[in-house]
Amino acid sequence: MTKKQTKQTASNNPRGFFGSVIAVIVFIGAVILSQITGFDIVALITDGETTVLDATATVSRTTPTAPRIISTPTPSTASAGSSAMTRLAIGQGYGAQRGFWSVYFNAPTGSSDEALYVNGIDVHLAAQINSAQRTLDIAAFEFDNKVLTPAVLDAHARGVTVRIVTDDEHGLEEEDESIPKFIEAGIPVVDDSRGALMHNKFMIIDSQVVWTGSWNYTRNDTYRNNNNALALRSRKAVEVYQAEFNEMFLDEQFGPTSPTGSSTFTVDGVEMTVLFASEDPVVENILAQVNAAQRNIRFLSFSFTYDEVGQAMLQRVGEGVTVEGVFEKRGSETEYSELPLLYCAGLNVRQDGNPYALHHKVIIIDDHTVLTGSFNFSSNATDSNDENMVIIKDRDIASLYIEEFNRMMAQSKAPDRAKMNCS
Repeated sequence: MTKKQTKQTASNNPRGFFGSVIAVIVFIGAVILSQITGFDIVALITDGETTVLDATATVSRTTPTAPRIISTPTPSTASAGSSAMTRLAIGQGYGAQRGFWSVYFNAPTGSSDEALYVNGIDVHLAAQINSAQRTLDIAAFEFDNKVLTPAVLDAHARGVTVRIVTDDEHGLEEEDESIPKFIEAGIPVVDDSRGALMHNKFMIIDSQVVWTGSWNYTRNDTYRNNNNALALRSRKAVEVYQAEFNEMFLDEQFGPTSPTGSSTFTVDGVEMTVLFASEDPVVENILAQVNAAQRNIRFLSFSFTYDEVGQAMLQRVGEGVTVEGVFEKRGSETEYSELPLLYCAGLNVRQDGNPYALHHKVIIIDDHTVLTGSFNFSSNATDSNDENMVIIKDRDIASLYIEEFNRMMAQSKAPDRAKMNCS
């Protein structure tokens, strides 16, 4: 299938005098409200920064519009002087937000009845796609979700510049996927055209927010497999992901020979590192976080076969750090998996109880640091695929991932010791 690339230019509407006056009044009101409530309304409106990286890789000096809050949150506690973390209303799933970030988890029931696949985290992302005004860039390993597909098509139809990067086999060539529908509608799509995987799952909306995580934009990953998504309303986060997207879409550079894209930065006091495999040293960064652990390491893993990471965790146990985790059952009993190594050493490691799949790629360090994204702890992810990982240091975010870890642990099962071949 021929690769397609087109360029569209978003329309610019001049602002009149009265529009400027209204904008000033709104801004002053936001400052006053911020002083009264302690919540950083101004940061929510401006993202705390004035530059926004446009999807065409040029820098626009226009001030972004305020991101929409997609659900009705319920208050939760927060430390004095900081904005409260609020819960998100999700039918089949749960999540929370604070300041510039939102975290989403789905909640598979184990049912195969598709009539019950409603009101999941896809509804929240679709709402943000529906609010897009200028640009929508998508890097999707797979795409067949029946809520997200019409949202993308509608965005294209109303003039939003939509661009897509996908895997040639799992996205482009699958007949039941949405990618062929997007191409038919005139949306430009670029595939990786290689044996390794374009395994990313991220979206950039209006150069204001980036969604990433383990979640493929599919029926299975929304309603059957356990997944997480992280939405970041940050100019710097958008800038980093935009550069990676442009590298694939515009330059058609994939895999280990593509330019390094890692970046460490701070937003509202939260430190983040974004890494892209296979060009960036992702495993080295994982090992640095594991080796820095002082109290505990928890993980949820779809595929955990990288020996060096397993050995590092085992070494930390010998130094007084608690290590526990849940493996996806399929493949975890093979000689390549780190499950036998850790289980036979006496660690609290278990197998997932979901009849479908645990698809997370998560490590939580010391109740504070979360590693998440598309990156499986495997040689393929390290050496050949296109992947991304976020390392984010925030106790509220970590508490949500710990909550998900506890849910997965509660429904997990102990491995069959006979299959572990413990000596």
